[in-house]
Amino acid sequence: MALNGGQHIGGLRSLLLTSTVFTTAVTGVLTTPVTGLAGMKLYTAQGVLVYGSGGTTIKVWVQSSLDGGTTWFDVMNLAFTTASTSIAGTASPALGKTPVASTDGTLADLGINHQLGDRIRLKYTSTGTYGGSTTLTVYGLAKG
Repeated sequence: MALNGGQHIGGLRSLLLTSTVFTTAVTGVLTTPVTGLAGMKLYTAQGVLVYGSGGTTIKVWVQSSLDGGTTWFDVMNLAFTTASTSIAGTASPALGKTPVASTDGTLADLGINHQLGDRIRLKYTSTGTYGGSTTLTVYGLAKG
């Protein structure tokens, strides 16, 4: 399985967040952007939480930018609590024909904004003290 930008038939797959252990609360942590995605017609992200113990919430905002990374806006929100689970969502500009207000780390839980720029990154926040090796991994797939 090729990660971190490996080319596949029909899309560009990337590992947006390697298996990350959550212990203490974090706020607004940013990942390195995946660039060179101009012209993508849809973007799918999947977060996989392996729950250990404790904690309250982990919120992940998949974000995009139209101005070279100066301004970022939320594309979707993957919201996790205290159970092992996998959450996926797909954003497609073809589905979002009405202008929407841009948000930065405030899109509602499991919300999707169908606007896409030419790059993708994650912003994530957790509350509570997780333990027992609670980990989160996030994968992405851009299709042109």
